[in-house]
Amino acid sequence: MQQTQTVIEVVTSGQGLYEFSRPLRQFATGSGIRTGLATVFCRHTSCSLLIQENADPDVQVDLKGFFSRLVPQHMPWITHTLEGPDDMPAHIKAALTQTSIGIPVDAGSLVLGTWQGVYLFEHRSAPHRRQVVVHIIGE
Repeated sequence: MQQTQTVIEVVTSGQGLYEFSRPLRQFATGSGIRTGLATVFCRHTSCSLLIQENADPDVQVDLKGFFSRLVPQHMPWITHTLEGPDDMPAHIKAALTQTSIGIPVDAGSLVLGTWQGVYLFEHRSAPHRRQVVVHIIGE
């Protein structure tokens, strides 16, 4: 068994989906691992990871709109407000999605569908530098 690991930095400019499929694919291809599993892990509690359609940008608009309606800012019952009105809603959105994704590797490439991209889903309003750890294990 072989394994390798890297950190991909995703720079955000506020709430939204940020695709980072390209550096993820490049790392998988350059890893030398032909068959295995890539674990993609987000090191933050106010953003999350999604595998989602990357062909029509309306999908991103609708997802962002859905989560904004599902978990709006300024809910009167929230007590964690020290870091701003968007922080606790960001934690809730991250709890409803995922911070880790497993993606198979076959023939040295990530096994993603034709229209699938890997996204960091930023739930905070301010810009951030997010770290995503990628670990690939296999043969």
